[in-house]
Amino acid sequence: MAIPPVPHGRARRAVLGSLALAAVGTPIALARAAASAGTTTTTAKPAVPKLVWSPNPLVDGLNGFEGVEDDRAHSEPGVKHIYVKNGVYHWDMHRKQRDTSKDRQRNEVKGMRSGKTVLTMGKGETWRFTYDLFIPSTLRGTSRFTHIHQLKRPGSGSAPLVTMSLRRKGKTEELALRAFASGGDIGATALAPLRDHWVSVDITYLVDDKGSARFVLTDGGKTVLDHTRTGIDIWLGDRIRPKWGIYRSVQSAPADICDTWMEIRNFRAFQG
Repeated sequence: MAIPPVPHGRARRAVLGSLALAAVGTPIALARAAASAGTTTTTAKPAVPKLVWSPNPLVDGLNGFEGVEDDRAHSEPGVKHIYVKNGVYHWDMHRKQRDTSKDRQRNEVKGMRSGKTVLTMGKGETWRFTYDLFIPSTLRGTSRFTHIHQLKRPGSGSAPLVTMSLRRKGKTEELALRAFASGGDIGATALAPLRDHWVSVDITYLVDDKGSARFVLTDGGKTVLDHTRTGIDIWLGDRIRPKWGIYRSVQSAPADICDTWMEIRNFRAFQG
C-alpha cells in the first residue's frame, strides 16, 4: 500500500504535530522521553538496622555497660564476680553469696554504654541483640527463678518485662525466654544439650505496650529454635534497658545452687 506524500507548508506542520501527539503515549516514546530527560525509576529499600553497640572486653572492659551490680550486699568482701577473662565477659556466682534480699543472689551488668553515651530503649523502637553464650554444667535450671537476661525499667521495685531463665520441671531443665509481664514463653528448649560449649543468641524486640519478640537460638550453625510472639508488654514508661548475668533464688533445691559461672562474647546491638 502506497504511503501518501506529506503536504507542504501549514498542512505539513499540522500532520507532523498530529503524529507527535499520537506518539507521546506509547511505551517507547515514554521511555525515550525519560531517558532524554535524565530521569530514572527507583524502588524504596527498607531501612537497615544500625549497629549501635559492640563493646570490646579488652578495650572497654565493664565500661561497655551502664552499670554493674556485683555482690551489692558485700557478702564476699573484696571478691570480684564480674570481670573480663580470656577476652570475654565472665560472671562468677558462689553458693554463699547473698543479695540485699537474703533469699536471692545477683551478679549482673545493666544497660549499654558506647563511649560516653548511655544507650536507651524507647517506646516504639526495634532492637536486635546478638551474642554468644556459654553455660557450664554447674549452672542449673531451678524450681524457683534463675535469670541470665532481663529487660527492665531502671529503678528499684520494678518487675522485669522479659526474662531469659534456666528452669526445672521435675528432672527436665529448660532455657526459656519469657514474656514476664504478660506471662508465658516466647520460646523454650532443653538446657542439657546447650551446656559446656558456645551457643548463639539472637533476640529482636519491638518495645511497646503491645510489643513483640523473636528468639532465635543456634548451636554450631544449627537452629535450635526460632519463635516469635506478638502483643506482649515490653514497656513500662520512661525507658527500659537490658541486663545480663546470674540472678537466682536460693530457695530452690540445694543441689541446684552450685558454685558456678557464665560467659558471654561478641555482644552486638542493632537499632531500627
